[in-house]
Amino acid sequence: MKLLRHIYKLIIFIPNFFYKIKYNFFYKYYNFVIVKSHKSELFIGGKTFLSSNTILNLNPNFNGMIIKGGGEVLIGDNFHSGENCLILTSFHDYDNGSHLPYGSTFVNKDINIKDNVWVGSRVIILGGVTIGEGAIIQAGSVVVSDVEDFAIVGGSPAKKFKSRDVNHYDRLFKENKFH
Repeated sequence: MKLLRHIYKLIIFIPNFFYKIKYNFFYKYYNFVIVKSHKSELFIGGKTFLSSNTILNLNPNFNGMIIKGGGEVLIGDNFHSGENCLILTSFHDYDNGSHLPYGSTFVNKDINIKDNVWVGSRVIILGGVTIGEGAIIQAGSVVVSDVEDFAIVGGSPAKKFKSRDVNHYDRLFKENKFH
C-alpha cells in the first residue's frame, strides 16, 4: 500500500514539475508573437509576448513587452517600448460576476496606441485607453486614462507634466527621421 502511495505521488509530481520547467523556460528565454496583423518587420530586443488580438503597423520595436487579454491592441508606426512593459486588455467582471470578489467572466477593453509613441521601461497600460501621437510615457508609469497627442506623462496614475516641442516633432517627421 505504501508503494502505491509513492507511485501515485510520482505520477502527480512529475507532470507538474515538467510543466513548470517548460513554462518558466519558455517565458524566460523565448518570445511568443502571434499577432492579428502586421505591416512590416518588427524588432524584439527583450522577452516579448504579444496576444493574437494585436495589430502592428510599421517599424514596431519591443524591448520586453507582454500584451495579455481579449481586447484588441492597435499599435501605430514607429512604436518603441522599454523593458518589462505590460498591456492588459481584460479584467475580471466584478460588477456582474456570479461570485465574490469577482465572477468567472471577463470585460475586454481595446487599446489604441498611435504613431511615434515611446513607452519607457516597466510601464503598465490598462484597457480602454488611447495614447496619442508622439506621446512619451515615463518609466514606471501606470496608464489608466487617455493620453493626448505629444504629451509627456508619468506617475501612477500617469499624469501629463509636459508636452513635446511640436515644431521640432513636425520637422523631424517631414524629414522622415525615424528611429
